[in-house]
Amino acid sequence: MSHALSPGDDIGAYMAQLGQAARQASTVMRRTDTGCKNVALLAMARHLEAARSTLIEANARDLERGRASGLDAALLDRLELNESRVDAMIEGLEQVASLPDPVGEIDGLRSRPSGIQVGQMRVPLGVIGIIYESRPNVTVEAASLCLKSGNACILRGGSEARESNAAIAACITRGLTEAGLPEAAVQVVATTDREAVGQLISMPEYVDVIIPRGGKSLIERISREAKVPVIKHLDGVCHVYVDASADLDKALAIAVNAKTHRYGTCNTMETLLLDSPVAEELLPRLAAAYAEHGVELRGCERTRQLLPDVTVASEADWAAEYLAPVLAVRVVDGIDEAIEHIERYGSHHTDAIVTESYTLSRRFLAEVDSSSVMVNTSTRFADGFEYGLGAEIGISTDKLHARGPVGLEGLTTRKYVVLGDGHVRR
Repeated sequence: MSHALSPGDDIGAYMAQLGQAARQASTVMRRTDTGCKNVALLAMARHLEAARSTLIEANARDLERGRASGLDAALLDRLELNESRVDAMIEGLEQVASLPDPVGEIDGLRSRPSGIQVGQMRVPLGVIGIIYESRPNVTVEAASLCLKSGNACILRGGSEARESNAAIAACITRGLTEAGLPEAAVQVVATTDREAVGQLISMPEYVDVIIPRGGKSLIERISREAKVPVIKHLDGVCHVYVDASADLDKALAIAVNAKTHRYGTCNTMETLLLDSPVAEELLPRLAAAYAEHGVELRGCERTRQLLPDVTVASEADWAAEYLAPVLAVRVVDGIDEAIEHIERYGSHHTDAIVTESYTLSRRFLAEVDSSSVMVNTSTRFADGFEYGLGAEIGISTDKLHARGPVGLEGLTTRKYVVLGDGHVRR
């Protein structure tokens, strides 16, 4: 739900108004049953379908402004809404509706010697503030996951996507109304004033958790200034390590897909590590494949011995999240050196090994300290939709509360429940 601002409105008062409304809506959402939530989600999907042309027209205006203001290719890619991305938003809503509702589940119910029973019930977090840039599909993902997990949310999208987000928000509001749920269960901040972000992250009386999705500078600012707990990841410096035992056809397909499927995503490979015994045969094949996609390679000295035209990789390249058709390549001596490199330069997001060795795959899974660790597959699968979460609200590289793609369970917490029948402590 969007709230129109008049020029005389005070940003602090406006955000407090959103917070109060969200807090009230969260008490309704806490007791809303699964069937009602699913009715709302499916109604939202229908309204998105009905408004398909309106969404794409609004997005075209955002894209036009973005190009005029000099947005780079990666941000424009994130901003774009095409037919397939509208399809994906609708499919995401339908999949979230089909998922089991975690709210109300009681785990570990056990009897104590006193006669009471003690367990843990899964409950909503309450009010979730989500701050994101560029990608208008996040509006749908965030709304659907917060709704299904029984939370209210306040969404603050980037100014570059303001018309797209407004068009999507209208569909969400119609779906909520159709299901008889409060419009304030999903509120889209109407102002592009950056002060709104500062207010949103400073309202612990109204907001229970903040989830930022965007560039490193945004997330660093929110992590530094927030007075509300934050679920976040700063970088997506993802690696693929090709072991000496790897099937080279598999390795070629995985390494090309992990880099070229999409450039502007946090699960895109940014550094390729090759075990020295396979480098001589595999590197020329990879270089040819990357050249077809226009990917610039930056390599270590051992890489450049095999591919003399490759740019020398600097120290900064090993820790770079390019979000662009640029790839750092390093030849290493075995899995120990690969894991050491990932630990030193990685961001604990997603890392993969390509190997036919069961032993080395188990070592990689156990020793690489990332939120997603993969064997013989592309890092591009590190995604809530691909993991069967329906959609994701973001990816967390934190170790407390939620880690990896954050879906329904990541938007809930647990409270102890105690069952008795007149029991008193003696």
